[in-house]
Amino acid sequence: MSIAPSALPIGMRAIEKRFGSVPVLRDLNLDVEAGEFLTLLGPSGSGKTTLLMILAGFVRANGGSIKVGGDEIITTPPHRRNIGMVFQNYALFPHMNVFHNIAFPLKQRGVGATETAQRVENALELVKLQGLGERRVDQVSGGQRQRVALARAIVFEPRIVLMDEPLSALDKGLREHMQIELRALHRRLGMTTVYVTHDQREAITMSDRIAVMNGGRIEQLDRPETLYSAPKTKFVAGFIGESNFIPVESRDGSVWYEDRLIQTGAPTPPAGPHLMVVRPEKLRLVTASDPSTGVNVLDATVSDIIYQGDSFVCYASLRDGRQLTLRDYCRSHVLARLPAPGQPITLGLDAKDTILVAAEG
Repeated sequence: MSIAPSALPIGMRAIEKRFGSVPVLRDLNLDVEAGEFLTLLGPSGSGKTTLLMILAGFVRANGGSIKVGGDEIITTPPHRRNIGMVFQNYALFPHMNVFHNIAFPLKQRGVGATETAQRVENALELVKLQGLGERRVDQVSGGQRQRVALARAIVFEPRIVLMDEPLSALDKGLREHMQIELRALHRRLGMTTVYVTHDQREAITMSDRIAVMNGGRIEQLDRPETLYSAPKTKFVAGFIGESNFIPVESRDGSVWYEDRLIQTGAPTPPAGPHLMVVRPEKLRLVTASDPSTGVNVLDATVSDIIYQGDSFVCYASLRDGRQLTLRDYCRSHVLARLPAPGQPITLGLDAKDTILVAAEG
């Protein structure tokens, strides 16, 4: 069963927002494809929620353009944008039962009682809340309240749905379960969805593309796997996944860490200082007998080893005091080769997994 009509694309151009003299969004441009699940990801203060509220119409931009399906809506009031909204705190009406909470946007649009009942039942089925329409909202669980809020956002058949950290109040297990459910529901309905979160794992799990925001700008807009494997800035590399950074230098057509040549799978960057991004899960233990072709070898000293059940984390210090982190599964042949704290360790990073970003930023 599908509840949504054809989805619409969104185009945002030169969006500016200031609170007093403080700039929050700066000349921001963003295109969301029809039917796409796009996540705005960033730390607190990056501007992601402000951008979502501008798209919803609850915050007025100081400048710019927003087009939905080619129609300019930058000055259109929220109730005329035909956009579904799921708030962080769900914003459910405590004096209404589940049915009437979901039916509220239909009532506001003058939909008849018979059609309203059918649409609400359809929405309840979609979010797997059949038979709970007569319950008060304080008689359902946190996960069920989240589904009520989602059903209310989609019941009037919007072509765009906005979600402002709707899973943040749920416990870890339920949050992870709802991530999969929301993703599956999006695929079923095909609505253009813009989602806000500060949780990078949540964004990676759910999104077609992710816009990583920092300081009121989009640092990088890409598919999750590209953001992880090919970050363009230090900020993105540090925000998406875990990373250690090693200063390297590009000179004479090669990249060097101290006196050691660094091999990469990408073209040599422009001359000057850069940072080598080292992902803990990409490092591995190597020995003198292991082949060195296509592998960057780093000599370090083990600082500490922490066992985490099925895996372990090894902290090591390079000669210059910089820290590296190795993460691997607790397999017998790996543990047998793992040196004790205080002992030397040799770590390998494949050239194809070696990422370089600019030293600044």
